[in-house]
Amino acid sequence: MRLAKRQEEVSLIEAVEDFRLAWLSRFLDDREITLRQQSKVYFQISGAGHEALLLGLARNLRPGYDWFFPYYRDRALALALGVTPTEILLQAVGAATDPSSAGRQMPCHWGAAALNIVSQTSCTGSQCLPAVGCAEAARYISRRPDLSGCQAYGDELTYVSLGEGATSEGEFWESLNTACRLHLPVLYVVADNGYAISVRSTDQHPAPISEMVRGIRGLHVTKMDGRDYFDVRRKGADAIARVRAGAGPALVHALVTRPYSHSLSDDQKKYRVPEELQDEAEHDPVLLLERTLISLGAITQDEADQIRTEAKETVRAAAEVALAAPRPDPRTVTQNVVGPMPVTVDPGEPPAGTGDPVTFGEAIRLTLHESMAADERIRVFGEDVADADAHVLDEVPGKGGVFGITFGLQREFGEARCFNTPLAEANIIGRAVGQAIRGLRPSPEIQFFDYIWPAMNQLKSEAATTRWRSNGTFTCPMIVRVAIGGYLTGGSIWHSQSGESIFAHIPGFLIAFPSRARDAAGLLRTAFRCEDPVLFLEHKHLYRQGYNRDPLPPADWMLPFGQGAYMARGDRATVVTWGATVHRAMLAAAQLGDDAGIEIIDLRTITPWDHDIVAESVAKTGRVLVLHEDTLTGGFGGEVAAFIADECFEYLDAPVWRLAATDTHVAYEPTLENAILPQVSDIARDLTALLAY
Repeated sequence: MRLAKRQEEVSLIEAVEDFRLAWLSRFLDDREITLRQQSKVYFQISGAGHEALLLGLARNLRPGYDWFFPYYRDRALALALGVTPTEILLQAVGAATDPSSAGRQMPCHWGAAALNIVSQTSCTGSQCLPAVGCAEAARYISRRPDLSGCQAYGDELTYVSLGEGATSEGEFWESLNTACRLHLPVLYVVADNGYAISVRSTDQHPAPISEMVRGIRGLHVTKMDGRDYFDVRRKGADAIARVRAGAGPALVHALVTRPYSHSLSDDQKKYRVPEELQDEAEHDPVLLLERTLISLGAITQDEADQIRTEAKETVRAAAEVALAAPRPDPRTVTQNVVGPMPVTVDPGEPPAGTGDPVTFGEAIRLTLHESMAADERIRVFGEDVADADAHVLDEVPGKGGVFGITFGLQREFGEARCFNTPLAEANIIGRAVGQAIRGLRPSPEIQFFDYIWPAMNQLKSEAATTRWRSNGTFTCPMIVRVAIGGYLTGGSIWHSQSGESIFAHIPGFLIAFPSRARDAAGLLRTAFRCEDPVLFLEHKHLYRQGYNRDPLPPADWMLPFGQGAYMARGDRATVVTWGATVHRAMLAAAQLGDDAGIEIIDLRTITPWDHDIVAESVAKTGRVLVLHEDTLTGGFGGEVAAFIADECFEYLDAPVWRLAATDTHVAYEPTLENAILPQVSDIARDLTALLAY
């Protein structure tokens, strides 16, 4: 039977099937609300009012083929793609057998690897940039079908949904910029229920989102009544077909209802008048679909009642299974923060005679070339990282980043593997997250650590939590290269800051902070083999120095994370440090003379860091100075000092000393910068006092 009046291509058989799913979705909402009131579910957020929109669109979407970045109201979509009612309720009760997160995620935070539903975060709009990166990866992978661990289809699309309120987020607009510029197969679905919790859409924007985006070239915009299943089927099929055909991204702006409050932590009666709620009740999409199907003769009222009864019973039975499921074992909470380390054995000294010494920066540049030649999954991108525009590449020397570290990558590997991005750090990192989830090995560059903060949401909320929030189902293997630190003269606040401790505080990151050329090469090689996000911190002052040069180690020489190195041996005092202060500590020790007995440890990596080498040294010397360039308060040295106080107290002959930057920003004028950052004279002074204690 076909519907000729409104859309002849909509099968009434399919419409009845979706009517069943709509009631399943609605009764799942109702059951969760009941369980929340019984304290058997700990949070509830409703998908009611969005059912017709999501089920209508799902008819033209392909689970396990397309990729999905949904948001928490997409319950009906999850059901249509193949998530079962039992699986939804297992998440709601926080069961150990919840396949999406094993009790780690809130209800309606979808994740199903087999269906290509990417584990979701709660941050509004942040999913848009990884979705664009996912679509970007699809294009790259589909043209390279032999990439290890990667699969893509020529006509797949990436679905990303959000509420009208989330379109206020800058990351949404940054994602549109790239999706349209690159003509990517992204389907944006904006479900507009008129509110962002209690904030009306009129307080969010000067116009509806479908009007605000009209001037963006390359974006196909469709506005539809998301309460009307048949309107969604007709218009949604056209929008999706356009994306699949390669016509570029599309945005669906759909009017929906919100019959229930934003969540059970909200009461919409406090800010919505009864007349408005009554109007919503009269446009309930499930009831509208029921009336239409009955009027068309697709089902009778008795059959509609039977479908409703069966759906309610299905949900009741699913709830019984979920409530009987085992609770998560508290001992598992530390699992899947990061995965196993790919390199665990220290390779020792590189073989002698491996070539002329190279600078720290050149070692990184050569390692990037070497790694990209060996693994086509690696892509390098960021601000200014390319050599030049392709049409002038043969006429100019080429740039390769503000420090020249990526020089030659574009020439050697092409624009698909080394390219410039918009001046938008969240865009750079968010796209990398999406590519990493698809199995690539993106290496985005943040030009200066001082400008990393616009990307903080993508780094902390999206990248660092991927493995843990999905209980290991999804991973985010990317290497974020960042130029960091001061001692530049003239860098000022905006080019001289450190702040590694801020990221060390975030579970899920691996952090490297090498001080010499060979370590930079060995750690970068290891980073490209990690299955988790790596923050690879490159101290700017070290790029061109002579004292930290080394011959480039052989390609199989890789350093494990979490293993420090002795830079000088002694028996009277230990200096624990990393980055640019390693050399300054060595100069200070030289000033004091060999008789001072100063032992210097370069941690080399911050997360994880080498507790054993520190404990071993402190047990021998009995005195320790923890030295770093970041501010004293909240600096990572406090973590090292706390460990020593806790675990090495019996060996201490003096208090644990710390030396770091002043609790200020870094100044422009050289004498001010020198006063702010630890100098050789400061280190020598503190070591002298420590030895005399």
